Amino acid sequence: MSNEHLKKVDTHFAFGKNWASYSKLIDEPQIEQAKKGLLKLIPAEEFEGRSFLDIGCGSGLHALAAARLGAGRIVGVDIDPDSVNTAKNVLSSRNLETPWLIENTSVFDLDPKVLGTFDIVYSWGVLHHTGSMWEAVNKAAAMVAPNGLLALALYRTTYMDAFWKFEKRLYSGAPIFVQKFLKSGYVGAFRLASLIRGGEDFQTYVANYKSSRGMDFDHDVHDWLGGYPYETTLAAEVDRRMIDLGFKAERIFARSKTSGILGSGCDEYVYRLQK
Repeated sequence: MSNEHLKKVDTHFAFGKNWASYSKLIDEPQIEQAKKGLLKLIPAEEFEGRSFLDIGCGSGLHALAAARLGAGRIVGVDIDPDSVNTAKNVLSSRNLETPWLIENTSVFDLDPKVLGTFDIVYSWGVLHHTGSMWEAVNKAAAMVAPNGLLALALYRTTYMDAFWKFEKRLYSGAPIFVQKFLKSGYVGAFRLASLIRGGEDFQTYVANYKSSRGMDFDHDVHDWLGGYPYETTLAAEVDRRMIDLGFKAERIFARSKTSGILGSGCDEYVYRLQK
């Protein structure tokens, strides 16, 4: 079956507009948070002089963070032209000495014969939105150089997956006033859950919110509610598929299947190519 329709930006939620809005907030604290997110997955010495491919580069924040960590070559790709323009603006405004390239390219069009292979291939919270997650994982894996690293974050399977798939499809195609209505309902439910659980109050939580992807609470909620296409998985399935592709786990941050009443978190995986 052809995947040409999956390469069209209008079959996906408008992540690029969300990243463009968020990029206005990017400053040193956000860059430092992005660096911490990368270092949680990959030791600092792995970046020094290495090539770095960011698949679904969004705002360009993590490509920028990789450059700050000493990467020797940066390439970012994204299907959304708004993301591409935003990432270019974010990187060019920092006067980086590291060579970098941002391209409007689908993961399904990635070819190591064109871009080469990379010491680090990074794709955080992206491949589950492509409409063909495992094909996208295979494409990302093919871009890893021998002994290189593949770092992924993929949505964890929940008991509410069917509901969230329906909600995301509705939200992503809805007019703005409907999105605002759905968003206010979700935030209200989140606020109620925070109250029931006790501990930190909702306003404090929002004020101190730090996303692993670098976003603030408001942009992250919009991203979650609209993230369509939507697929999920669990660690055992990821591990089986990665072993079949010749990779070995370096570190995994994953939990078991959860309720998913307020959403699904991302599990994080780092694998090294064994050849």
